[in-house]
Amino acid sequence: MSSTVQSTSTSTSTASNTTKADEPTSSPLPVHVSPKPNSAVPRPHPKPGYPTCKLLFECRDLNHDGAGIFFFNNEISRDLLAAVTTVLSTLYKPSQSNSHIPRTRSVTLILRDMDGVAYTTGKELDNDHKEIHFSLEYISKVPSEPKSRRRDEIQGVLVHEMVHCWQWDGYGTAPGGLIEGMADFVRLRAGFSPPHWKKVKHEDWDRGYQDTGYFLDWIEESYGEGSVRRINEGLMNKRYDEELFWTGLFGRKVRELWDEYCKTLPEKEGQQTTEGENDQDDGVMVGKDEQKTMDRLEKVLE
Repeated sequence: MSSTVQSTSTSTSTASNTTKADEPTSSPLPVHVSPKPNSAVPRPHPKPGYPTCKLLFECRDLNHDGAGIFFFNNEISRDLLAAVTTVLSTLYKPSQSNSHIPRTRSVTLILRDMDGVAYTTGKELDNDHKEIHFSLEYISKVPSEPKSRRRDEIQGVLVHEMVHCWQWDGYGTAPGGLIEGMADFVRLRAGFSPPHWKKVKHEDWDRGYQDTGYFLDWIEESYGEGSVRRINEGLMNKRYDEELFWTGLFGRKVRELWDEYCKTLPEKEGQQTTEGENDQDDGVMVGKDEQKTMDRLEKVLE
């Protein structure tokens, strides 16, 4: 009898254990936390970039020798964009608004048969649209040696003229020599100075072109990086007053700066050209007799 009771007890215990094992176990529900309104990670502002403009091109005589030389040595879309980038990065630092940079909307490069070298102008109806006129005849006479000479000269002229599309001029009151010198300063810094450029002492600081360009380069080296940028931006919202302008930027009159610069030049420096051969048109040498000028360039390269 006791044996039967024990068996029943064991059976009951086993059934009890089976029942507990078969019971489903509950898992805790995932906890969903609603994000706080201000808990989002702030995204950084995009890095400021330079403004862009439409770049256009026109060649008015595809049969001209200069056109063939241009297309053989240059890739127009790449080189125009490179000129814009060079000018903006030299004369400006970008900001979120870029309100300190002229709002040039388009630049059209026009190759045509004309005297001189190149010039830049704004369209009559809207000065924010610029035109660079570049002489095919001049291009055709650029020496072919060394190998990179033609490309460097063409790109140097493009850089010079592109400066005129983006620089300030004190509402038209800044000296022409300063405007042209700034363009050649950018060309010099870009590495496109032609072989005939020389540092030469002169009486006037604002002779323009490479003479003033080298002067501005000396200011950049002597008074710190960004000095020429300050000169350009100083012409943004006010008319040019020579004494106030230079003393305000550097604490010295421009004549004092020029005299100091001239002290760094050799005492005896041969003149680049004789009287009448130093007529210049936007950054490159152009004589009254163009052939004579190009002959002179050939001799420099020998």
